[in-house]
Amino acid sequence: MELRELDHVPDGLLQLNSADLAAHLDGPTLLNLPGDREPALFVSVLMHGNEPVGWDAVRLLLQGYLERHGKMRLPRAMSLFIGNVHAAAANARHLPDQPDFNRVWPGSDEPPSAAQALMAEVVARMQRRGLFASIDLHNNTGANPHYACVNRIDNRFLHLARLFARTVVYFVRPRGVQSQAMAQLCPSVTLECGRVGERLGVDHAREFVDACLHLSALPDHALPPQDIDLFHTVAQVTVPEEVSFGFPPHDAQLLLSPELERFNFRELPAGTSFGQLQQGGRVVVRDEHGRNVTERFFVADSDELTLRQPAMPSMLTADATVIRQDCLCYLMERYNDHLPARG
Repeated sequence: MELRELDHVPDGLLQLNSADLAAHLDGPTLLNLPGDREPALFVSVLMHGNEPVGWDAVRLLLQGYLERHGKMRLPRAMSLFIGNVHAAAANARHLPDQPDFNRVWPGSDEPPSAAQALMAEVVARMQRRGLFASIDLHNNTGANPHYACVNRIDNRFLHLARLFARTVVYFVRPRGVQSQAMAQLCPSVTLECGRVGERLGVDHAREFVDACLHLSALPDHALPPQDIDLFHTVAQVTVPEEVSFGFPPHDAQLLLSPELERFNFRELPAGTSFGQLQQGGRVVVRDEHGRNVTERFFVADSDELTLRQPAMPSMLTADATVIRQDCLCYLMERYNDHLPARG
């Protein structure tokens, strides 16, 4: 796997859907586009091949600039990283012989791979170039609001996130994500833009990237607490590989509630049921330090999996493939009392 780097958009590329990119790009590709301001805005799309919102948003944005100016004239330089085009062709998060492209950036816990070396090369090149800010664009599979994620409690990061949505999530795990790697170089965010196929998510992402291209600076003063809803991801919930799971009317060791997606970004009381258990059914919960904290959050009582303490989940989905490849959900706490003091 080699990184392809270009200083222009190849003819016809912007007319292609994400599923068609693999026929025109050999693999991950970095487009360094000039603009009126430097340093560049870094934008990554298709870290997950079945999440086309980033590519759709950026290609519409660039098409608009071409139509207005007759050439690619941007208000700020942009480095556009197009990720897993082969998974996009298969409408898959990643192919069976690939790692997750958003778990192999510098700082990853994953074993060394060609993809990990490629992401390290992207970061090294961007370090040499210098960056204004970094944006990683994603779709959600479950019923979640549009929200931004940051990996540092820093006013510049929070202002960038708040430009997208007042709902902001701070997390340090999983490791190896793009936004963590780029946080070493500039303010960075991961944006969750709703379900695949929703035009609202594409338009929201396009408008946000365009707004960032027009920014002259990111403020360093504090956000008023009433202007942001900040949450902290405290744990990740997974289903062990050896445990079968599903939704009614199927039979499985862990039979998940069909109501799960309604729980996203809701403060759930202790005793809330996540599903029914048969012999061997269980989940594993790890905190942001990787420690097993399952018994802190869940109890198996009378063959039912319930919350032991109040919690707020995110990323709950009925998509079994996503649950198996990534996780069942994340658990969060409110975090506004950790906002930096006002300057």
